Amino acid sequence: MNITNSSVLIDSYFANKSKKLISLLLIIVGSLLLTVSAKVSVPFYPVPMTMQTLVVLFIGLTFGRFLGPLTIFTYLAQGALGLPVFANGGGFLYLMGPTGGYLLGFFLSSIILSHIANLGWNRSYFLTFISLLIGLFVIFFTGLTQLGFLLGKSLTETISLGLLPFIYGELFKISILAIFVPLISRK
Repeated sequence: MNITNSSVLIDSYFANKSKKLISLLLIIVGSLLLTVSAKVSVPFYPVPMTMQTLVVLFIGLTFGRFLGPLTIFTYLAQGALGLPVFANGGGFLYLMGPTGGYLLGFFLSSIILSHIANLGWNRSYFLTFISLLIGLFVIFFTGLTQLGFLLGKSLTETISLGLLPFIYGELFKISILAIFVPLISRK
């Protein structure tokens, strides 16, 4: 088992380029993808879905142990500073609001997924799928915790509000990633 700080994208696709420049570009592109994916919703039943968790999970499994979390942190810092990068605005108080726990979950998920990827789990379809379930669990656990606390809802009400409407969309997204990530990680 080789534990490194490597990025699948840099090592596989940009090996002969300046790592600092490529790292900076990945952080910028990742942050832009997170912003766009927060703003664009796709009609889905029972609620519209964004592609934001897809981007977060992709970054976590492919950007590496340093770049993955740094990219998510950069995105969150931009939003905390007031840039309108989140789905409905920005600012530090947005992070403290009912949906802020999901955003914190993005960061925690990227830390966990990037470590899992360094163990090679992103090269197997099955292990990638399990990794993605772990990443989603972290996002929804932190999101539901803050949502329930701030809204004063019971666990059942919180799950009905903040998880159940999104299950089908999330399973769809991780199914896409479970196929795509191993393909690019094996190169």
